[in-house]
Amino acid sequence: MYKRLVIIGGGGHGKVIADIALKSGYKDICFVDDNVGGDCMGYPIIGKSCNLEQLNNGETDFVIAIGDNQIRKRIAEQHKLNWVTLVHPSAQIAYGVQIGIGSVVMAGAVINPEAMIGQHCIINTCAVIEHDNQLGDYVHVSPNATLGGTVHVGSCTHIGIGATVRNNISIGENTVIGAGAVVVKEISGGGVYIGIPAHLKT
Repeated sequence: MYKRLVIIGGGGHGKVIADIALKSGYKDICFVDDNVGGDCMGYPIIGKSCNLEQLNNGETDFVIAIGDNQIRKRIAEQHKLNWVTLVHPSAQIAYGVQIGIGSVVMAGAVINPEAMIGQHCIINTCAVIEHDNQLGDYVHVSPNATLGGTVHVGSCTHIGIGATVRNNISIGENTVIGAGAVVVKEISGGGVYIGIPAHLKT
C-alpha cells in the first residue's frame, strides 16, 4: 500500500515527478513550495519547506522536485525524511544497476548494466547512462544527454540537454556541461564547459 507522497517543488519539474508518482501507484500526492500556493497539476500545495518536519509522521514519503543541484543537496541534508526513489515505468533499467535513495528517473531513460547512480540524482527524459557509469550524489543528467561507457561524474555536476560524454571520461564535482556540448577529455571539476569539443567557458 502506497503512503502519501509529498513533492518538494511545485514547478514544471514537479509536474513530471507527479506524473511518475501517479504511474508508480501513488494516489495521495501533494506539494510543498516556498514560492507558490494553490495547486500544481490539480494536486494541492499544502505548505512551505519550513513545514516539512510537521508532515514527517512516518506515513509519508518525500521526493525533491528541484533541478538545481545545490538546492536539492541543501534540502536533503537539512531534513531527515523518508526519501523515495521514483522510476518511470518506461525507463529501461538494466541488470546490476544501483540507484540511490531520492533519485528520479524520467520517461524513456536508459541505464545500462552495472551503472551506479548516487542519491538525489535526476536522470531526465530519454537520457542514456551507459554501462559501468558512476554518478555521484546530486547529479542532474538532462533530457537526451548521453554518457558513454565507464564515465565517472562527480557530485553536484549538471550535464546539459543533448550533451554527449565519450566513454572512459571522468568529470569532477560541481561542473556544468552545456547543452549540446561534446566532452572528449577529462574535466577536473568546476566551471562551465561548452561547445564541440567541450572547453571551459571564459
